[in-house]
Amino acid sequence: MRKAVIMAGGFGTRLRPLTMSIPKPMVPVANRPMMDHIVELLKRHGINDVVSLLYFQPDSITGHFGDGSAFDIRMQYMLAEADFGTAGSVKNAENFLDERFIIISGDVLTDIDISKAVDFHIRRGAMATIVLTRVPQPLQYGIVMTDNDGRITRFLEKPSWGQVFSDTINTGIYILEPGVLDLIPPKTEFDFSKDLFPRMLARELPLFGYIADGYWKDIGNLEEYQLAHADVLAGRVQVAFPGERCDSSWCGSNLTLAPSAALDGLVVLGSSVSIGDGARLTNCVLGNNVIIGPGARLTNTVVWNNVVVGDHAELANDVLCNGVTIGAGASLGDNVIVAEDCVIGDHARLLANLKLWPRKHVESHATLSRSLVQEERWARELFTDARISGGANLDMNPEFGAKLGAAIGTTVGTAKMVLASRDDDPVSRMMKRSITAGLMSVGITVNDLQTTSIPQTRAEMRTGRYVAGFHVRRSPVHPDRTDVVLFGPDGRDLPLGTTKSIERYFYGEDIKRVPHRDVGELKFPERTTETYVQRFLDTLDGDAIRRQMYKLLVDYSYGPAATVFPRLLGELQCQVLAMNTYVDTSHVADSLTETLDESATIMRSLGYGIGFKIDPGAEKIALVDERGIWYTSLRLLTIVTKLVLETNRHRAPYTIAVPVQATQEIDILAADYGVSVQRIRNSHSAMMEATRDADVAFVGGTRGGFIFPEFLFASDGMFTACKILEMLSRTGLQLSELDRTLPKRHQSTSDVSCPWEARGTVMRCAMEHSEGMQRVLVDGVKIVDGTTSVLIVPDKERAVFQVTAETNDAASAAALRDTYVALVSSWRDSG
Repeated sequence: MRKAVIMAGGFGTRLRPLTMSIPKPMVPVANRPMMDHIVELLKRHGINDVVSLLYFQPDSITGHFGDGSAFDIRMQYMLAEADFGTAGSVKNAENFLDERFIIISGDVLTDIDISKAVDFHIRRGAMATIVLTRVPQPLQYGIVMTDNDGRITRFLEKPSWGQVFSDTINTGIYILEPGVLDLIPPKTEFDFSKDLFPRMLARELPLFGYIADGYWKDIGNLEEYQLAHADVLAGRVQVAFPGERCDSSWCGSNLTLAPSAALDGLVVLGSSVSIGDGARLTNCVLGNNVIIGPGARLTNTVVWNNVVVGDHAELANDVLCNGVTIGAGASLGDNVIVAEDCVIGDHARLLANLKLWPRKHVESHATLSRSLVQEERWARELFTDARISGGANLDMNPEFGAKLGAAIGTTVGTAKMVLASRDDDPVSRMMKRSITAGLMSVGITVNDLQTTSIPQTRAEMRTGRYVAGFHVRRSPVHPDRTDVVLFGPDGRDLPLGTTKSIERYFYGEDIKRVPHRDVGELKFPERTTETYVQRFLDTLDGDAIRRQMYKLLVDYSYGPAATVFPRLLGELQCQVLAMNTYVDTSHVADSLTETLDESATIMRSLGYGIGFKIDPGAEKIALVDERGIWYTSLRLLTIVTKLVLETNRHRAPYTIAVPVQATQEIDILAADYGVSVQRIRNSHSAMMEATRDADVAFVGGTRGGFIFPEFLFASDGMFTACKILEMLSRTGLQLSELDRTLPKRHQSTSDVSCPWEARGTVMRCAMEHSEGMQRVLVDGVKIVDGTTSVLIVPDKERAVFQVTAETNDAASAAALRDTYVALVSSWRDSG
């Protein structure tokens, strides 16, 4: 094999500020651009005909490599006219790829034996081979599973923890036959992991995975960049150092080393380096034209080109980019990243874990305790799904909000409209205003719904007037935190691709402010509540509810439902005893257990038939029957599902969707009605995605959220409560009778502690253990054996696995749970 494609179009957003002026493949590792190391690896295996696919800052790469002759290769380039995805960009180079070729990223560090992978590819008669490796934390990579022959059986790109079925991941190194390109449509966004490989699996084409030995690291963020250098200096990866060996170090030309200077461990020095008397360097990399003053101390530090470190300065575990000046006596704590052309004054002190963007100046004798760009809290990950969460008035502060708003606006484009809403918390009000200011500064008009529930905001998004929306709230889980929830144009959660674009602008300094005349407007739309109320009532059979003259207990949990739900219940002629009826987020809503005794007494003594507790966000409910018994969320799901099935007897074949965590009570009920059950992930985002299927008539959650697609594609606690009333009215059923007569299954759950780095191992062992068994691979691994099942799923936010066993009786459920708790513990310890 002679030909290679190097993917060299990455932005390097998470490596900023290292990538402020150079593309990610040109970031140096051990004094050579990352892409240099890839070229050397290809040459070692006889591959010297290369095409590089460029997109971001291409001149930096073409200026360095030229035609490749200086590197003993032939280098050609393809500049993408648009972002066609990974496979789509390779399709653009089809004329060059007339024989077997390898695809490799220009921004990884690896010494994998390519020749062995090619031999495997040939022996298996593969059309495509993915080079695989095993990593402790596979969450951010594509998960790949193979059979004993290496044929790929399952592929999942960047899964959630519940979908991590193995610790074997996709390295992004592919060996392809040219015929594979026929499967890729031209001039179309098309991705290897999301599109091409699933297509090959579906067509049963020979797609194989080769599990490689050797070193591989995706240098995706600053921590990985520093770890890569530690691995280089420790000899864990085979790379070629520029210069010549000098004692235990590598030295470039024109080195000036004072007699009393000391080099400890492995030190890599570029050309024209000067190290003064008494200076000591331990496990460091220094680029070209670097001056280290007398008495300076550098440990585990990476220094790029044209840097001056003053006399007696002290640095540990830091990175200095091109043109940095460190003054005499200055001190830098651990993990300080200093971008190009910064100046740190004499005797300045920089505390640990700071980042300085380019051309910042720290005065002499100053002490710097925070980054000179943005809050460190957001250095690694901004979004969790479509939500941003941070400490109220700490991480979530006005400066952050304004920058976030500007990043959102730059992503969606000027002269567009964005919808905003919030709860009544003062920090939510502050953050909504600061985000709005940032949006307006880049030419976005904001329609402000003010204090409005999330379901109402999603319903307004459905009008098609908005390119995006956001809601700010006090976290329902952690009251000292603030959430910003973002919506896409259709009102569902903001798509992953859009969140990545927002992050790119947020982390950079390329926000596109508009001239004064183009600054966006702030508007307060009228009649949005009236529109919501009208659609709400039009969707229900109001007459059926009115005939019953329901007497209800409603706990509003101090949330915004109190501003609109009383009006709706009045329209439906319900007699209501209300609790916690005013909007006030300074009150934390009582938990369900704290509500039990009071509400049960009210229900029994006053003869009320049904009670609802609406959560503060108005998305979920809890329910109490006329006996004063509150139902668990799983039992409530069974009861609501029964009501849906009974009221839709007349309907043509349809599907209901529930999380994989739901009990088999749902399947038993659905079978009686000939209705299909679709199992989904246990998240509101997955519930909303299920409604895209026109055959799905109902989506039930395991946490009190329910979706009725005829009204809204998202969970709305107010509509759910009224829909339950309608279904009870139409069927003549009673809650307590349903609870007594419906099937009852027993679940038993335990947590098993598991370090994050062992999760992939546990999931791989669970897959191997369940091979040949009936299983559901939607969220974790669910093993089904007749009337028993066990679900093994990693917690998204805690370092634990949840093991849930389900059987027909409590004792056997507990016993099955204990069996699998022991198994998961042994898998965890086996790594």
